[in-house]
Amino acid sequence: MRRRHLLAAPLLAAPVFAKPLRAQERYPSRPVRLIIPVAVAGATDIVGRIVADAMAPLLGQPIVVENMDGAGSTVGAAAFQRLPADGHALYIGTNNHALMNAMYPRFAFNAVDDFIPIALVSRQPFVLTVNPALSVQNVADLLAWLRVRRAAANYGATTPGANNHMAGELLRQLAGVEFTTISYRSAPLSVQDVVAGRLDFTIDSPTMIAPLIRDSLLRGLAVSTAEPSALLPALPSLNQAGVPGFDMAAWSILFARAGTPPAIVATLREAAARALALPVVRQRLAGATFELWPDNSPEAATALLRREIDRWAPIAAAAIRSPS
Repeated sequence: MRRRHLLAAPLLAAPVFAKPLRAQERYPSRPVRLIIPVAVAGATDIVGRIVADAMAPLLGQPIVVENMDGAGSTVGAAAFQRLPADGHALYIGTNNHALMNAMYPRFAFNAVDDFIPIALVSRQPFVLTVNPALSVQNVADLLAWLRVRRAAANYGATTPGANNHMAGELLRQLAGVEFTTISYRSAPLSVQDVVAGRLDFTIDSPTMIAPLIRDSLLRGLAVSTAEPSALLPALPSLNQAGVPGFDMAAWSILFARAGTPPAIVATLREAAARALALPVVRQRLAGATFELWPDNSPEAATALLRREIDRWAPIAAAAIRSPS
């Protein structure tokens, strides 16, 4: 699926340049494309559009957002790699970026070597939630229920390697429970089926789930991070509520293509840093249940990506060997 969205830069906005460029080298010289490898209205899509809104006036050019979802982000990532490495195309990756090579061994690009981090953008706890009709009030109840139901229980996820898929696999491994994973094209579709009672439970973004919990359409049980989150203060953490060692946050990184000229990379990094420092960006992210990282530098992004690859690759490999 491919969607385009134009973010117009104000006419009086002052472009950000890392160093003066000659007229013929002016960057950006045309609109910048932002490839988002998930469907419209997903968590990464929301973050990408907030960042693009803030960066467009700083760069002095519109940013065209294009959604290219499918195959654990590899559809969008491959399309991004076919574009020129001139800074006029950006890409925002999330947790499944760290799993592309593990989940899809034939994918032609390397998640680290072929992507230059511009900024570590956001993070977000996920929420373990169930249909309110289940006789499940807390995490202990859910684990007991799963041990009885086993494969008859069903869990909603999206494509292999997606955040909600890996969250379910982590729960399966750490809690020693069984259930059947039902795959959907997009996270909103799986969440809708939990609300409708066609699915029993899922672990997904509070951007979608928190309003449904408030309206009593879903029952929230816990957050996915090791400690409770200020974004969802009423919920315990899975780690504390019966699944020791469970710790997962959704994250996003803004990338340029490998081979992009260093001066352009520097310009993009400066624009991203300034955008993320804007109070309005922090407010918009918080309103959508995201928070900024204390260190959002490119170096922090690279370190996080390498840690996530090392951590999740074995879990992904186990999921491939024993699909559910």
